[in-house]
Amino acid sequence: MKSLKKQRRIQVIALASVALVLSTALVGYAMRDGINFFRSPTQVMQEPPGPHETFRIGGLVEDGSLRRGQGETITFAVTDGAAAIPVTYRGVLPDLFGEGEGMVGTGRFVDGVFEANEILAKHDESYMPSEVIDALKEQGVYQEPDAGLPLN
Repeated sequence: MKSLKKQRRIQVIALASVALVLSTALVGYAMRDGINFFRSPTQVMQEPPGPHETFRIGGLVEDGSLRRGQGETITFAVTDGAAAIPVTYRGVLPDLFGEGEGMVGTGRFVDGVFEANEILAKHDESYMPSEVIDALKEQGVYQEPDAGLPLN
C-alpha cells in the first residue's frame, strides 16, 4: 500500500512539473510579439534591429523635419541629440505633437526608416516619457522644464 501511495505521489509531481513547463512555454510564445523594447535613435544607429522586430523609439521631433505628405502620410525625424532617425507614419497625429517636442513611436525599422504604427506625444507641457528623458540625458541634451509659473 505504501509503494502505491509513493508511486501516485511521484506521478502527481511529474504531471504538475510537465504542466508548469508547458504553461510557461505557452505564455512565452503568446507574449513574443507583445513585448516592445525602447531604444533611442543612437541605439538604433549603433545596432539596427531586424525589419520584423517591433520596438519603441523615442526622443525629440527634429526641428524642420516635419513633412505632411499626400493623404495621411507624415514624415519627420526623431533625435536624441546625437543621432536622428527618419520616421514615417500613416494616421492622425496627437494634438500636442510638434517639432521640438517629445514623442514615443512603436513600429519597425525597415531600410533605414522607422515605420511607425503608433505615435504618442506628451499630454501636457511639462510631461515627457521617462524613457525619452533618460535617452536625452544620456546624450547630454536634456533641459529641465521650468519648475512652475513665474511669481508676481
